[in-house]
Amino acid sequence: MPSFVYVARETGTGREIRSTVEAATEQAAIAALLNRNLLVVSIQEKVGKKGRTSGGKVALQDLVIFTRQLATMIDAGLAMVQSLQALADQTPNKVMRDIIKDVCARVESGDNFSEALSKHPKAFSRLYVSMVAAGEKGGLLAEILARLAVYLENTARLRKKVKSATMYPTVVTVVAILITTFLLVKVVPVFGEIYSGFGAKLPGPTQFLINLSDLIKKYFLLIILSAGGAVYGWMYFIKTVPGRAFWDAKRIKLPIFGAIAHKICLARFTRTLASLIRSGVPILEVLQIVSQTVGNVVMEKAIKVAASDIERGESISGALGKHPVFPSMIIRMITAGEQTGKIDNMLERISDFLDEEIETTLSGLTSLIEPILIVFLGVVVGGMVICMFLPIFKLADIVNPQPGQGK
Repeated sequence: MPSFVYVARETGTGREIRSTVEAATEQAAIAALLNRNLLVVSIQEKVGKKGRTSGGKVALQDLVIFTRQLATMIDAGLAMVQSLQALADQTPNKVMRDIIKDVCARVESGDNFSEALSKHPKAFSRLYVSMVAAGEKGGLLAEILARLAVYLENTARLRKKVKSATMYPTVVTVVAILITTFLLVKVVPVFGEIYSGFGAKLPGPTQFLINLSDLIKKYFLLIILSAGGAVYGWMYFIKTVPGRAFWDAKRIKLPIFGAIAHKICLARFTRTLASLIRSGVPILEVLQIVSQTVGNVVMEKAIKVAASDIERGESISGALGKHPVFPSMIIRMITAGEQTGKIDNMLERISDFLDEEIETTLSGLTSLIEPILIVFLGVVVGGMVICMFLPIFKLADIVNPQPGQGK
C-alpha cells in the first residue's frame, strides 16, 4: 500500500503534525486524516527504498527504554499515536527513530499496534508482538508493556553479567598469546644467534624453544591463515543446522561453563513462559514462541515435543518431565504451580532463583579464573625466560667446550 508524507494541523489545538499515512490513494489518505480531525496542509506520496519496510536491528537497551517510556505514557492516559510521536522525537538512535515513525504511521492508518510492530521483525521479536497483541485484546496494554520492560531489563542485566564475566579471561588470554608470539618471533631468535656462535650443545629446553621459534618464523603467515581459517570454519559450521544442533548439545555438557550455559537457557525459558502465560497468550502458542526464543536446539526440540503432548491433554510438568534437559527441581516447582493455579508466579520464582545461581557461579568463576590466568601467564613467560637463560648456568662449558661437547 502506498505511503504518503503529510503536514497537517489539529482542528482543536492547531498543533502542527508531520508524519506518514498509508492509503490506497491520495484522496483516501486525506479522508483518513480528516476523520482524525486533522486539517491537511500538504501531502505527497513517499518513495521508499525497496526492502526497507522491515527496518533494522536495534540494541536491547534502546528497546528497553522505548518499552518502559511507552508503558508510562499509555498508563498516564496519552493516546498511542501521540506517545509514539513523542518517543520518535526524543530517540537519539536513527534506526529506532525510523522504526517508531513507521509504526506510528501504520497505527494512524488503522493498523493495530501489534500488527505495526510485526512489520519490523528485526527490532520486535515474536515474543514482543505476541505479548502486545494479548495486551490489546485484554485491554491491559500498559500493564503488558510494563511487564515486557521488566522482562527485557532482566534479559539485558543477565547478558551484561555474562559479558563482564568473560571479558577479563578473554583479554588476559589474548595478551598471553600476543606476548608469547612476540617472544618467540623477536626475542628467542636473538638468543639463538648468540648461542649458535659458541658451537656448543645447548640444553634440551633451550634447543626446543629455538627450534619452535624457527618453525613459527618460517611458517608464521601459514599459521595465522590456518588459525583464522579454523576459527572461520568453526563459526560457519555452528551456524548450520547440524552444526548448531551439535554445538548446543555439547556446550551444555561442558565442565563449569556448560552448567552456566544450561542455566541461562533455563532462566530464559522460565521467564519467557511466565511472561506469556501471565499476559493471557494461549499455552500452545506460548510454547511455540518459547521454543524459538530459548536459544538452544536441544531445548527447542524438547519444548516442541512437550507442546504436542500438552495438546493431547497432558499437563505442562508431565510433558516437560519426559526430557532430561529440564532438571527435576524445575519440574517439581512447575507441578506445584499447576496444583495451586499460580504457575506464572512459580515460573517467575524459578527464573529469579536461576538468575541468582548464575550470578553466584559467575562471581565465583571470575574470582577463580583471575589467579589461574595470572599463574598461567607467569608460567608461560617465565618458562620461556628460564629456557633461554639455562645456557648461562653452563656458560664456561658453552664458551670453552670440551672435546666431544660441540655440535
